[in-house]
Amino acid sequence: MSDSNFESSALYRNGILVLLLLSIALIVHNIFGQNGYLALRRQRKELQTIQQQLLQLKQENDQLDKENRDLKSNPDAIERKAREDMHLVKPGEKIYTLPEKAPANPPAPRKETSPTP
Repeated sequence: MSDSNFESSALYRNGILVLLLLSIALIVHNIFGQNGYLALRRQRKELQTIQQQLLQLKQENDQLDKENRDLKSNPDAIERKAREDMHLVKPGEKIYTLPEKAPANPPAPRKETSPTP
């Protein structure tokens, strides 16, 4: 009788151990798996980034549409664009162009080597 009791308690313990290991494996899979919690968080963050980029591109597109409409119908906008982009001037006007800013770290001067006799 005690032999049968020992077998059933060992079977019960082994069954509990198997269920515990299976539960741990499922939890790990749900967290770290291909479609797990971490993957879901990463995808949500990527979605949020893409939505921000989309919003920025829509705003830029709206601005370009407005500029396009202005250039088609507004003479002042046409004149401003011609002055800015093509450096056009009205008769009698003078343009002064300033040199562009020098780089922060100018390149080091080269040392010239003289040929040795």
